[in-house]
Amino acid sequence: MAAKEGVYTLNVTGGGIIGEVVVTVGKREQQPSPYIAKVFDYLPAPGQFVNKLPEYEEGDTHEVMVRKAGEWLVGEDAWMITLGGWGGYVVFGFDHTIVNVPGKRDFKINGNAFGSALGRPGAPFGGSCEPGIIMVAYDKNKNGKPDEDEWYEIKGSANITAANEPWYPIAVDNGNDVKVIRDYEMTYHRPTSEEPIEEVQPDNPNAFISIKNYIHWEDNQNGSGFKVKNVYHNQTYYPAWVDEEKLTYKGIRLPENGINEGEYVPGVNEGNVYFVLYGFRYGYVDNHPNIQEESAIDIDWAIDKEGNKADLPGIDFVKIYNGVNQENGWLGETSTEVERGEDLHLLGKSIDTLTD
Repeated sequence: MAAKEGVYTLNVTGGGIIGEVVVTVGKREQQPSPYIAKVFDYLPAPGQFVNKLPEYEEGDTHEVMVRKAGEWLVGEDAWMITLGGWGGYVVFGFDHTIVNVPGKRDFKINGNAFGSALGRPGAPFGGSCEPGIIMVAYDKNKNGKPDEDEWYEIKGSANITAANEPWYPIAVDNGNDVKVIRDYEMTYHRPTSEEPIEEVQPDNPNAFISIKNYIHWEDNQNGSGFKVKNVYHNQTYYPAWVDEEKLTYKGIRLPENGINEGEYVPGVNEGNVYFVLYGFRYGYVDNHPNIQEESAIDIDWAIDKEGNKADLPGIDFVKIYNGVNQENGWLGETSTEVERGEDLHLLGKSIDTLTD
C-alpha cells in the first residue's frame, strides 16, 4: 500500500528464494478526497447539544439523523456535531484507505477544544478539552463496511492509567474520580418531565439548573446519578428519534479532567465558578486545538483487545465516542464534539509521531 504514485521496489522472500519485485503505482482516475466521505452511524448519549447539533425535526428517524450527521461532517466544509454524554458515538469512513506511514501521524479529526489563559498559576494545558476515544478499522475484506471484528482502539495517553498526565496530581487533590475503567457500561433513562422545577437565574453560575434530577443513569460499577438540565438549552437532551425508554453504551471511561479553578480567577462571576477541563497528552479527539500537532493521530498507535499492537497497513473507518462522564457546573456535561476529518498525507501535512 502506497501513500502516493511512484515506482516501488519490494523485497520478497519465500521458499528459500530471495528477490525483488518492482511495483508501479499510478494515479487513480478519480482522486480520493482527504476528508470524511460517509457517515455510517450516529447515536449521541443524552446531552445539552443533542437534538441541536445536528438539529432534530419532528418525525426524524435514526436513518434521517445519520443522514443529517453526514450532511454536517462530509467534505472539507464540515460543521460540528455533538456526541452528548459519555458513550455517545459517530461512525464514519473515507473514500480510500488512509496509509499508515512509518514515523508519521496519519489523520486528524477536528473538534472544538481550546485552551484557557485563566486558572491556577503554572497549570498544565487546559480549557475545554472533552476527549473522544478513537476506534479505527481497516477494510480487510473490502466490503465497504465497518465490520464489528475489524475495530481497533487508538491507544491514547490514558489507555490504562492517567497517572502520567501532568494534571493528575491536581485532580487527585481535588477529589476527582481518576480511574480508567476499560469495561465500562452506562445506561441512561428517558426523562419523566421537561418542565423546569428549580428557580433559575441565567446570569448566576450557582443557579443555572432548571431540572436537577433530569436524566437518571446507572453504570456497571454500582454508580448512579442524574444528568442535569440547564437554563441555557431548553430542548430535550434525550435523543428525540429514539423510541427506547433507555439507552446503554459500552466502552472505556476516562478520568474526570474538569476542575473548578474559580478560586484562582477572583471576580470571574458571582459564584467564582470557573471549570477548566485539562487536556490529555495525546491520542484523543476534541482534546487539543485543531491547529496543534497534538491533535493528530498515528495509525501505529492502534491496539487490539489484548493491548497488542495491531500493525494496520492503513484505515478506512473511524468511530469516535465520548470518553468522560462528568458535569462541569454551568458548562454542563463533558461532551465530545466532532467536526472535519482529514487524511494528513493527502493534504501534504507531515507531522512526526511520538512514543509514550
